[in-house]
Order: sequence, then structure tokens, then C-alpha cells
Amino acid sequence: MEWNLQTAEELAAALRAGEVTSTELTDEAIAHVERDDKGINAICVPDFDRARAAARDADQARARGEDRPLLGVPVTVKESYDVAGLPTTWGIPMYRDFVPAEDALQVSRLRAAGAVVLGKTNVPSGLQDLQSFNEIYGTTNNPWDHARTSGGSSGGSAAALAAGFGALSIGSDIGGSLRTPAHFCGVYAHKPTLGLVPNRGMVPPHAPALPVDLDLAVVGPMARTARDLTLLLDVMAGPDPLTLGVAHDLRLPRARHERLADFRVLVLEEHPLLPTGAAVRAGVNRVADALVDGGAHVVRHTPLLPDLAEAAMLYMRLLFAGSGARLPAEAHEQMRTRAAGLSADDRSLDAARLRGMASSHRDWIEADDRRQLHRHGWRQLFAEYDAVVCPVTPTPAFPHDHDPDLLGRRIDIDGAAYPFLDQLVWAGLATMPGLPATAVPAGLSPDGLPVGVQLIGPMFEDRTPLRLAELLEQRIGGFRAPR
Repeated sequence: MEWNLQTAEELAAALRAGEVTSTELTDEAIAHVERDDKGINAICVPDFDRARAAARDADQARARGEDRPLLGVPVTVKESYDVAGLPTTWGIPMYRDFVPAEDALQVSRLRAAGAVVLGKTNVPSGLQDLQSFNEIYGTTNNPWDHARTSGGSSGGSAAALAAGFGALSIGSDIGGSLRTPAHFCGVYAHKPTLGLVPNRGMVPPHAPALPVDLDLAVVGPMARTARDLTLLLDVMAGPDPLTLGVAHDLRLPRARHERLADFRVLVLEEHPLLPTGAAVRAGVNRVADALVDGGAHVVRHTPLLPDLAEAAMLYMRLLFAGSGARLPAEAHEQMRTRAAGLSADDRSLDAARLRGMASSHRDWIEADDRRQLHRHGWRQLFAEYDAVVCPVTPTPAFPHDHDPDLLGRRIDIDGAAYPFLDQLVWAGLATMPGLPATAVPAGLSPDGLPVGVQLIGPMFEDRTPLRLAELLEQRIGGFRAPR
């Protein structure tokens, strides 16, 4: 039997039943990577010798009667996480020789749960793209079509999962970096509630691996099924002991409902600032139809929905404020000069990005105050509804585009060109207020490419969109192996 496309849950059950050993699973996984990753380039830093040793340790632990959630299950890790003894470069050539001495907290949690780490997966340079390519490790191709991107910045992880290189992976998300690759590659990902999953050790090279409360960014799980997302989230979530001085503990509320018929869902397919391509609209409507067929209460409009255009503008300002704050003083002053030259009537997303880059602390406080109003709006919406279904990006995976000018790039939506970064508006819908969002497969486009949607849930009620994802998987199917 081939195990490489089995779920983590299935592998764990087979290991417990003695049907296979971790050594066998790991050897098969490594052989599969060595045979098939040449054309995909998902795993940029293999760690096969230590993986085989960890598998032997897992088998010995099980022989002693031990059992842990992921004991003996092969997994991968996004390159941006520190793994002791392996390079952490973020795809930036000047850091190609940086090797951290300690594991990131989430890598430690994977190992404590018994997982076998096969290696690290590819990323864009500095994690700053919706694609995964860099000068050190090259380009990661989409397993469905090598001429197209696997997404970014967790594109290597999504491609690895779609290709069967490990049962699980861990990534990060500030601009859809978990959800977009999942959508492009036909797998699952969960952006946790902001602050739920500690990020210590998922830091740029040479930065101290300290606990940090990030403004928008999260780390989270990726998998080939919804249930595996929950399994991995339970490993990852809980406070950092360096901040609270307590053991790893998780007390998330249970899902609001167990049956599809009990869910109240708002479905969105159009954004006021950017059209949604026909293939993605079809995916949203496939999910909407499945919800209706399952007896869920589905609506398309509600006055409770926070203003999408304002939300997108606010997200861009907050996102690019973080980037601008790290610019050299002279460059930041140039941004301020350019922003001052904008017309007060310029409400474009490009203008919002520039104003964000030029933000002062006073500007950021003003934007954060507006964010709190949006958060309250979402609380009111989730008092009446349990989840929101919407696109992840407006198109399926697009052809590789390595133009270094991100602001000059364009994204083709059904034959019309739009600013490349405008496609972040859907990712920002959950990111700006810090809400959990689960990316799920929703079938294939007419061109045979995966299409996904995201299920946005109430803050700190991550189990609700995860449960909805599981129920949808039962009705419309989930992961399919690339053809």
C-alpha cells in the first residue's frame, strides 16, 4: 500500500494498529520526494538523515507503549521557521549561511507531539509575495500545472501537501500566505485567530527568537483534510510558556454546531473594489449550494456586514505600515513626501498602501481605532451568523510572474488587468480584524485548476469554521491528487 497521500489521522491510526512503522512511512516519503520533487521544488531544505533517526525513535517509543498525537507521522515545515541545524534564510541571499541553534516553538511542539520532520519548504524572498521563488532555492511550481505558481508565502508547504510530501505542514499568514497557497494547490489551511498560536522562532534571520505580539500575522496549520487541520491546530495552539509561565494548554470553545443544518452562513462572492473571476465565483456558489442542500440557513446580504471597501483600505494601511516602519529613515521620509502629494480624494488601494508605508505612530493609532470599530461590527454579525463564505483570491493559480516591481505587476481577472496587490482584499477581510479563516477546496476550474474558498468565523471560535469545513468536505469532497 502507498501511504503518501493518506491523511495524518489515517497514518496515526495505522501506526497505532501496527499496520506500518514510522520508519517505513518515512522511507517511502523520502523516496517519493527524491523521485517527484525535481519538477515541483517544494522541499528546499531536506533533512532526511535526521528524519530517519526520528522515525526510528518514534518506533521505539511506540514499542514502549507511548502514544502522542503525531507519533511517527512525516511532516514538513515552512523555511521561515527556525529548525536547529538547518538554514533559515527567508529566501534572502545575504542570509544563506545563517543556521539557528534552536527550534522555533512550533517546531518543538511538532517534535513533542511525535512528528517526523522531513525538511523545510520553499518561500518567496522575505516572505513578500503571493508566489514562492527566491535566488537561493529557485521557484516552486504548482503540482497541478508547473507553469503556474503554488502561491505564497507558504507555497512550498501547499505544493508539498498536494504532491504527497508529508501529511501536514506549518506555515504563516499576513496577506493570505496560508490560505492563498491552499486555494491554488487544492489543499486545506487555517489562519487562526490573531494571538491564538504563538510564533516564537518564526522570525527573520538573525532576529532574536523572542515572544512577539504581532499586529496582523499568524502561524497556522496546513493539511489535506479539515480534520487534520484541527488535529494540528490542537498541537500548535496555546500560550507561549515564556510569556505566561504555564504549560501548553488549549481551551477553545467547541464548534457552535455539529450539523450542517444548524449553521447560519453569509455568502459573499463580490468585492466593491475588485471583481471576482468566474471560476472562483463558481466555487463560492458550489459551496453555497451545498450549504442550502444540507439545510443550512444561507443569506447573501446583511446590513450587519462591515463596509468591505473601508475594510480593504484599512487593511492595506495597517499591512504596509508594518513594512514602512522597517524602512531606513531616508526611504521612509521619501514615502512621506510621496504620500503628502496624494489628492485627498484618492481612495485607491494604491493610495492606501502608500499612506500605510508613510504612517506615523499617530496615523497607526487612528487606523487601529477604526479597526476596533470593525471588530465590533464583526461581533454583531457573528451574533446572528456562524460563518462567512467568500473567495480567497479572485482567480485560481496564475502563471509565474517574477517581475521584481510588485506595484507594477498586474493580475489578469477574466481578461482584464488589475494591480497585482489588489487581490489581497479578500485575505485582508479576516486578517485586519484578526478573525479565524479556514481555506477549503471547492472543486476545479474549467481549466482543471483547484479553486478554494475561505470560511471566516468568530474570534477565538476557530473550531466553528473548522467544523463547517469538515461538514462541507463530506458533501462536496475535498482534496484531490493533481492529475
